[in-house]
Amino acid sequence: MQSEVPDFSALFETALSGHAADLKAFMTPVLLLICWTLIMWLWMYATRIPAMVGAKIDADSEAAKSAGYLDELLPYNVRCVADNYNHLHEQPTIFYALMAFAALTGGATDFLMYLAYAYVGIRVIHTFVQVVVRKIPLRFLVFCLGTLILFVMAGTEVIRVFL
Repeated sequence: MQSEVPDFSALFETALSGHAADLKAFMTPVLLLICWTLIMWLWMYATRIPAMVGAKIDADSEAAKSAGYLDELLPYNVRCVADNYNHLHEQPTIFYALMAFAALTGGATDFLMYLAYAYVGIRVIHTFVQVVVRKIPLRFLVFCLGTLILFVMAGTEVIRVFL
């Protein structure tokens, strides 16, 4: 028995028919969050490298290779930027997976796209709360709002696929 090669053009047509204006518009929030993550990478090294030089940290030393070593030596404001960069690789993975799933299975709706833009906006706000404002209760509230958006997005897809 020979396996059939999937018709990807039909898959994309299905993803676009009667839904968001086009796949590019639907996936734009994904690109925006990727770009924000890269901006945070730049911000992280723009603060971390001068702080390491100022603290005379030898990045090649054996001690520097151990987890948490820099946490004790770098100022809190520098660590906040690095922590936020790391956070952008945690919960947003759910967002990326949901968006890819929806785009590839015909769920690229305007509603999901608007939720995606809201999620990206919340992640940017979360960054500024974590790095600039530094109020943990406010940061937790913003994080919960982003999580709620992900629950709505996932719920929308579960309903579409299974009900």
